[in-house]
Amino acid sequence: MSIVFVPKKLRGKAKINQETIQRLLDENDQLVRCITEYMQKGRAVECVQYQQILHRNIVYLATIADASPDSMPPSSHVKTTHTSTSREASASTVNGHGQT
Repeated sequence: MSIVFVPKKLRGKAKINQETIQRLLDENDQLVRCITEYMQKGRAVECVQYQQILHRNIVYLATIADASPDSMPPSSHVKTTHTSTSREASASTVNGHGQT
């Protein structure tokens, strides 16, 4: 289950730190790999749940970035290209252009 999914009673209480962001980036990497694998096997229907989780993660990360662009330490930009790759893969898969 995605680490972004938090029960309603715990929402707003989670601390956002570099470790949490890195876990999300790693999770997104794995999601993109799963989506790609399923797409290559022609099993697009199975991709939908992973695409939804990936989308939720990306929106969550974007919300964090928009809320505090100057408060993140420089080390948080280590995997910026990783995030961009996840977004591009997600967008192409969702739009149907990522099929091979």
